Amino acid sequence: MFITHRHIPRRTFLRGAGVTLALPFLEAMVPALRPLRLTAAAPTRRFVGIWHPHGAAPGYWSPLQQGKDFEFSFITQPLEPFRDRVVLITGLDMPEAMATDGEPGGDHARGAVLLSGARPRRNAVSPYLGTTVDQIIANECGQNTILSSIQLGVEDTGNFGNCNWGYSCAYTNCISWSSPTQPLPPHVNPRVVFERLFGDGTSAEERLRGRKQNVSILDSVTRELALFKKDLGAGDRGRLDSYLENIRELERRITIAIDNSIEEPSADVPFGLPDSKHVHFRLMYDLMALAFEGDITRSATFMLGRDLSGASFPESGYTGGWHGTSHHGDKPENVANYAKINRYHVQNLAYFCEKLRNIPEGDGTLLDHVLIYKGSNMGNSHRHAHEKVPVILVGGIDGTFKGNRHLVFPDNTQRTSNMLLSMLHLFGIDQDKIGTSTGRLQPLEMV
Repeated sequence: MFITHRHIPRRTFLRGAGVTLALPFLEAMVPALRPLRLTAAAPTRRFVGIWHPHGAAPGYWSPLQQGKDFEFSFITQPLEPFRDRVVLITGLDMPEAMATDGEPGGDHARGAVLLSGARPRRNAVSPYLGTTVDQIIANECGQNTILSSIQLGVEDTGNFGNCNWGYSCAYTNCISWSSPTQPLPPHVNPRVVFERLFGDGTSAEERLRGRKQNVSILDSVTRELALFKKDLGAGDRGRLDSYLENIRELERRITIAIDNSIEEPSADVPFGLPDSKHVHFRLMYDLMALAFEGDITRSATFMLGRDLSGASFPESGYTGGWHGTSHHGDKPENVANYAKINRYHVQNLAYFCEKLRNIPEGDGTLLDHVLIYKGSNMGNSHRHAHEKVPVILVGGIDGTFKGNRHLVFPDNTQRTSNMLLSMLHLFGIDQDKIGTSTGRLQPLEMV
């Protein structure tokens, strides 16, 4: 038997007629008899920040037990199949989102605190915040990917004037900031995201032409793909076929969503927004999974809505509007209905986790090599309280981050910005401060 060190580079792309197709991890990318940490199979750390407005229903989010082997709450129960990769945190405050005597009101204008830990400036000539953790991680981990990061959403961001109590709309519309003065608006059109991930064209005109083509993005690389597969082993061929089939299925679903979407009256209106929020959520989660599988990017953010969103989610079992339902008046029946909406969004997160867990990579899966942070800038939204905000973490980062933990902190002792600082440390980024942090959240880093 002859063993060589010939292998396919991890940064291999198939190119054709205006498209670039990144490949998933294949066994053929690993040189024979080389230590795992020196190969393409070495863990690739990824990050996802998911924002949901309007807090969580009190009494339905936090588990009753702390530590290991806790019983999942009504809202978090959909994540039970991923217990070994789940960390829930109770007791963290977000003081940067709180109103003060000098800056009253504006509780729905500071969502950008989620990933920055910094207090937005009110009545400023230009918005000013801070570089968010997703961008810090992207600068560290995304230098060799097609896209350093992606920003996704499901609701149009609208204008960038003053939105609430003298705060720039940027603080409500954008949770990702590449610098203190540069917000990154999310893409809300699944087709645009798809073409951004897999298409070479970057101008609006090129994207518009691409939308009008009724040819699959894969057709232009068919010949190269056939030649590429000839020298692969049976396992790699099967994995590649599965990956490409997922892309074809996703493209089919996006086409259906476009056909069922609102008519575009002008070039300035987003193209192809699905009528169904449920379809929209799932498409965006699928796109993130594909982006990670192809190593197109290693950092993503996803805004499930905007503050004051009136969206409704019949799949949750309740049809009331999001913001209106969040003002439950602390009445048991209303709180229970709001808990259904919260649980629905966790169910969608579980859908994403299942997709990542089913994609092998190296000595584990994509779920082992990611950290997903899902949070809000409010706890009890009826009271506009920014204490005890809900924090969900899922994933293994590099395979070593331990799950099956419910961390509980005494009231008014810890803040989310300290957690963000610890996140950076877990990604190997040695930074002394982020936003208003006062130190790392040491229990989060303990294994």
